[in-house]
Amino acid sequence: MTAHTPDQAATAPPTRAERIGDAALGLLVERGMRGLTHRAVDERAGLPQGSTSNHARTRQALLETAVRRQAEREARVLTPDELPPPGAGPGVLADALALALHRYLTDHRALLVSRYELALEATRRPELRGFFDRTGSAFHDPVTAMMRGAGSPEPERHALSVIAWCEGLMFSCAAGSFHSAVPSRAELRTGFGELLRGMLTGPSPQTAGGGPDGPSRCPV
Repeated sequence: MTAHTPDQAATAPPTRAERIGDAALGLLVERGMRGLTHRAVDERAGLPQGSTSNHARTRQALLETAVRRQAEREARVLTPDELPPPGAGPGVLADALALALHRYLTDHRALLVSRYELALEATRRPELRGFFDRTGSAFHDPVTAMMRGAGSPEPERHALSVIAWCEGLMFSCAAGSFHSAVPSRAELRTGFGELLRGMLTGPSPQTAGGGPDGPSRCPV
């Protein structure tokens, strides 16, 4: 049976490498890491036995194929014309980030599950950790650039906060206790707006000082 994916590009048939990667991700979602074998990928992708072994001879190579395909598919969640322009303000950034998260949580939930499987495996395989992190930099670097363009005084630290906020919300809604309650795009935009305004405009003097009467103190 040939594996088909909802975000597969319709303009050209998938290559053998893409079919293997898609099948590997599908197995991770349905069966977990234990279900990912070369034989199972051949069967799911509808390829002759031995095809996956020829493409990725070791388990490490198969996992790297899955990570690479994961990154390729995640890069298509937003099209280039939907990405915020350099120097975009908090409102434009909030719109783009809310759109991306909403698509993940509605149309690409399986991609989140396969990402979590790969991330957990990377914690147990140092050789996969490095590859996983290098691949992930393709997403971290643009967020850092967006924060820098928006005027962040600490773009790297703020990028980490934005990514952590996204990751936490996606996990909660895809695999955590809020899996049955997907926020609307408007709700996500509100959350991003609050987060970005706090980073880019900073706390008010009263908030920074603990209120009009000076720093707040714990009651004794």
